[in-house]
Amino acid sequence: MIGDERRLYSEAIAATLNLVHDFDVVATVNNSREIVPTVLRLLPAVTVLGTNTTGRAGRCLADELRTAIPRCRIAVIGSSPGAPARRQEAAAPGLLSVVPDHAALPQLVNTIRALVASNNGRATAQSSAAPLDASLIRQPSCNGRSLSTREKEVLRLTAGGAPVREIAAELFLSPGTVRNVTSSAIKKLGGRNRFDAACIASKRGWL
Repeated sequence: MIGDERRLYSEAIAATLNLVHDFDVVATVNNSREIVPTVLRLLPAVTVLGTNTTGRAGRCLADELRTAIPRCRIAVIGSSPGAPARRQEAAAPGLLSVVPDHAALPQLVNTIRALVASNNGRATAQSSAAPLDASLIRQPSCNGRSLSTREKEVLRLTAGGAPVREIAAELFLSPGTVRNVTSSAIKKLGGRNRFDAACIASKRGWL
């Protein structure tokens, strides 16, 4: 899950991470007050936060999340993660990692992988500076196997005639995330629009 007050920023990160073949961004949240309740509801493997996002009464949101969900794994992205963030990282190895926003995509991807690996009791040997293997990126395909679970859910509701906002409410997503997921599915299926993509997927028995 991505949590940041900056909608464009968070949706851009979500769209990028959704291209990684085994990643699935379940939600983007742009209101600080909604981040903790959303994490409690969806229980994502990793929550990615911007350092400008604060909790109630100005508390660090990472602290608030860890209080509500002690084993929550968090990646914090910021322009200048300072001493408090680094102290938090040192105090919560395997639970919290700090990534500067000038870092390359592979560093964020590897940070998320390391957090997930720690959750599964596995060590990760990937370097944060390792190049991103092209095989990690989903390639558009017309065979349907590359459609994510989220894409199928969105297309299923689209096939029923649901508007974007209704789909967002049904799946606990932001409308922007629904549009991103829909756009990805349209490209994979070669549809003219979201309804055409839903029709193609339905006729092929993928919904």
